[in-house]
Amino acid sequence: MSEPIATTLIWDIGTAYELFISLHVLHEPDFFGIRASWAAGVRSRIPAAERKLLEDVCPLIGVPLVWLHSLPAPKDAISALWALKQIPPAQRMIKLLRLDEPCEPEEKGSEEEAKHKQFCESLLRIAHTGEWKSEDADFFTKMWGKKSHSMKKDAVERALDRWSRPEELGEGFLSALQAYYQAFFEEEERRVAPILKAGLERAQSLSSTMTPDELFVELSQGVQMGEEFRAARLIVAPAFWTTPLILFEKLDEDTMLLIFGARPAEMSVIPGESLPDGLVRALKALADPTRLKILFYLSHESLTPSELARRLHLRAPTVTHHLSELRLASLVHLTLEHDEKRYAIRAQTLETTFGSLTTFLQGKITEETHRKE
Repeated sequence: MSEPIATTLIWDIGTAYELFISLHVLHEPDFFGIRASWAAGVRSRIPAAERKLLEDVCPLIGVPLVWLHSLPAPKDAISALWALKQIPPAQRMIKLLRLDEPCEPEEKGSEEEAKHKQFCESLLRIAHTGEWKSEDADFFTKMWGKKSHSMKKDAVERALDRWSRPEELGEGFLSALQAYYQAFFEEEERRVAPILKAGLERAQSLSSTMTPDELFVELSQGVQMGEEFRAARLIVAPAFWTTPLILFEKLDEDTMLLIFGARPAEMSVIPGESLPDGLVRALKALADPTRLKILFYLSHESLTPSELARRLHLRAPTVTHHLSELRLASLVHLTLEHDEKRYAIRAQTLETTFGSLTTFLQGKITEETHRKE
């Protein structure tokens, strides 16, 4: 049996992360539990040509965590835009995704690592040759189809068409990112910056009384630190838009980067919205009979999606969808064991939900009383 890894915590912060994270969430609103109509409204503020480019390539780019972590302080949005501008346009997207660095599988036979290697090699080849093949479209359609229901084959082909013209794409992406910053994120950055600072300070305070494993569960709102996350160095940074979900990336053999959701449960991701996101998500999740049955089973023992599917006599994808809703509401613990996901109920969130509902209703009653007076 291998010796347990002693984890050293390293803290990081910067709204540059949020620049890309918010853009990613706006293009995948359903996955993150955001109103699609509102997300579309934000995207509509971006000029048409730049908006279309972002819609085509954002699923390919995702959130370039490694590149963002490499930025110098203060890691704000302007710093990120300036750093991108310093890269020659033809190399801009390659550097952003760090495709020019070694991309070898860590373990022979690891399917995910092999796919990642093919991902890197395919994009490099397409950028260098200026053309893509039908098997490239098939590969990316299958790969992205699991992550984004909106990425159909024609959308993949549009993304690859743009990628095959690297200089044009590099110029266009920087212009589109600047347009997004001016249309929305410049103001949004001022709103989220103090929340990120408070979230990091809270995490640092918790770290003095918790083990790294306990802290990980707390910050991820229910994810157990399995082998997939273990590293000698854990870099921890707050995010606003992904709450309660986490983003993570292995920087090297000994270093893992964790981006945790720092938005308070009583606060909405939508500026000016008075309804608390955490409460709305929890009540929505609890208002479904299938999800209540799932919580009943999980209150007795931890189960995998396939085990739940057999008990509920439902298809596995249906159960996975319901579990995703429960995870968005922080109502379940999630443990990653190799390639298997195991869920258990997170009772403390149930208690918090009922308390938050009472507080919200009392607050509304008090507010209405003051108005009448």
